[in-house]
Amino acid sequence: MHLELITIIVEKYDPAIEFFVETLGFDLVEDSPSLTNDGRPKRWVVVRPPGATTGILLAQADGDRQRGAVGEQVAGRVGFFLRIEDFSGEYSRLVNAGVKFVTEPRTEPYGQVAVFLDIAGNRWDLLGPPEPAAA
Repeated sequence: MHLELITIIVEKYDPAIEFFVETLGFDLVEDSPSLTNDGRPKRWVVVRPPGATTGILLAQADGDRQRGAVGEQVAGRVGFFLRIEDFSGEYSRLVNAGVKFVTEPRTEPYGQVAVFLDIAGNRWDLLGPPEPAAA
């Protein structure tokens, strides 16, 4: 058993794809035409970090209720966690790419962390390995 997909509701498909693929470095796994339950056109868009098995379904908001959830899927909490190996390098790359960080990097028992916002305004932890102990 594994978690295959989670959904992030976004305003528009193409800017979301650009953010996740071009800015974060995810792979675009699928971008296929689809239909809503009532027959209207939509797209099935899946991205995921390279080598990962769990993906993100980017779902364009459809209707007022869904538009209200954009950026608020976890009520302002950090809801997504991106683990990387080179924390300082990746943090610098993302800052230079214009990603908005809402906290400065800090060290916790579980590793280095800084909180950033995705294109929809959801909070993510960028997580790196713990810093080596001082000699």
